[in-house]
Amino acid sequence: MYIEKILSPADLRKLEVSELKAVADEVRDAVLNRVSRHGGHVGPNLGFTEATVALHYVFDTPTDKLVFDVSHQTYPHKILTGRAHGFLDDADTRAISGYSSPSESPEYDNFEVGHTSTAISLATGLQKGRDVLGGTENIVAIVGDGSLSGGEAFEGLNTAAALGTNIIIVVNDNEMSIAENHGGLYANLRLLRETYGQAELNFFKTFGFDYYYLENGHNLASLVDIFRRVKDTPRPTVVHIHTEKGHGYAPAVAKKEAWHYRSPFDRETGKSTGPRDESEDMSDLLGQFLREEMKRDPKLVVVASAVPMGLGFTADRRREAGAQYIDVGIAEEEAVALASGMAKRGARPVYFTYATFLQRTYDQIAQDLCVNSNPAVINVLGASIFGMNDFTHICFFDIAMLSHIPNLVYLAPTTYEELVAMQTWAIQQDKLSVAIRVPEGEVYHTAEPVDTDYSALNTFRVGHRGSRVALIAAGNFYQKGSRVRQLLAEQGIDATLINPRYLTGVDEALLDELKKDHVVVATLEDGTLDGGFGERIARHYGPSAMRVLNFGVKKQLYDRYDVDELLRENHLTDEQIAEDVFATLAAMG
Repeated sequence: MYIEKILSPADLRKLEVSELKAVADEVRDAVLNRVSRHGGHVGPNLGFTEATVALHYVFDTPTDKLVFDVSHQTYPHKILTGRAHGFLDDADTRAISGYSSPSESPEYDNFEVGHTSTAISLATGLQKGRDVLGGTENIVAIVGDGSLSGGEAFEGLNTAAALGTNIIIVVNDNEMSIAENHGGLYANLRLLRETYGQAELNFFKTFGFDYYYLENGHNLASLVDIFRRVKDTPRPTVVHIHTEKGHGYAPAVAKKEAWHYRSPFDRETGKSTGPRDESEDMSDLLGQFLREEMKRDPKLVVVASAVPMGLGFTADRRREAGAQYIDVGIAEEEAVALASGMAKRGARPVYFTYATFLQRTYDQIAQDLCVNSNPAVINVLGASIFGMNDFTHICFFDIAMLSHIPNLVYLAPTTYEELVAMQTWAIQQDKLSVAIRVPEGEVYHTAEPVDTDYSALNTFRVGHRGSRVALIAAGNFYQKGSRVRQLLAEQGIDATLINPRYLTGVDEALLDELKKDHVVVATLEDGTLDGGFGERIARHYGPSAMRVLNFGVKKQLYDRYDVDELLRENHLTDEQIAEDVFATLAAMG
């Protein structure tokens, strides 16, 4: 094998060009070995295998700098930079992350990158730093999978062109984002493909870039040739290569959207090998509800930003929705501003994305939406310690982000029925900007009546009235609160259990009433403690004798954590919470 002997790109550069295809075949096989056993991004990596081999063959990495956008196409890069063991040795697969990571390889991975449209901007920083310090290295940014649709990519192009010095932007054009591409820019990319780069209308040239096109982005000799032509260029340059997402693996080519990311699978058949999860999924149930509502209400428009499967909007369902569905591409800021404008015009927009991506929209939510008090609805997905756990994709900072924005109502349903009730109210009302924290994990139902009107803001709901101890358990953690209440009851403590429902305010009347016969209030939230919901409760009780315990996650960046371990480390198991409550009561005498 070649790749077992390639410990760095310097070893790769000792080979003849004629040998590179064998290297690429081995890299692709190693990628498939990892993703079939461990899961991961399949299509993006298989489609950029040959280009990665050519980049490291031509450019003098690590002196020359490569910056990968999103970085979920860095598996081949990792294999060629001393980390092949994470793809060949099953015992080491979990030691290698799915994204670029300086903690793994400070020489070759220049940035922690997990969100899209950032590579060009990051590269312009390296470009300017090099120019100021008098360096001569090449700066190469790799973008693809819809990354050009994000606003920061446009800003990076603008700056790169203005700097006017060496920067090479490799546009990996596989005609796809996660699903299909969206946005006017991609019409020009299609025109450039159809004319083999010769069209007079050229988006990149309008910025002032030199431009090169390669139709077969999997031909190693051609890739090496074109990269050699642009290496050490004194000007901003774009190399536009046409590739195939999932190249070299038939199932991934046949169903590109489904194979963007996959759980473990059998390489021969492409069928999943993991345990089949037939349990209900709250996001999928919400998608079903919204699709039925769209049929009933022609004003309702669902807005996505490149993650349509987050609510189960398959290609067939997208077509069925027609004009009542819009995907803006990987442009979350546009999605929020678009929703605000639609609400202003009288439509009923419902936007959804994952909490980690919603972080990019703080200003649009605060300024474009909430300052204007436009009645759009934002569904926040994956907001939980039980959601994504990669270093760059943590989803549980949303409460701290959203709950402090004026004019925003952030709701935390505890059951499917409550979610539907809140969703229905949020869509129909016309005065408030509303975000809803879609529950993650096991789906809970209730046979008890749920409120249908949430316009009386910040009114908590008492699920069980007891005394001495009150458990205020928000959203995902309400069921945990119920279990803790049972543990306390077994020791003679009849605790009050409260569903706060609103994460953007407090029920002052109820909190003050608790002072009459309660001495301890414990808040439970599925998110970070700093800036979280519990701190607001603690602040209310600050001047009083009420003891307040806040249970949540410490503020830090976690990478590929084990959920059970995270719970224990943060004293969030049911038993630990009950023990802390008992200890507090005992200390009070």
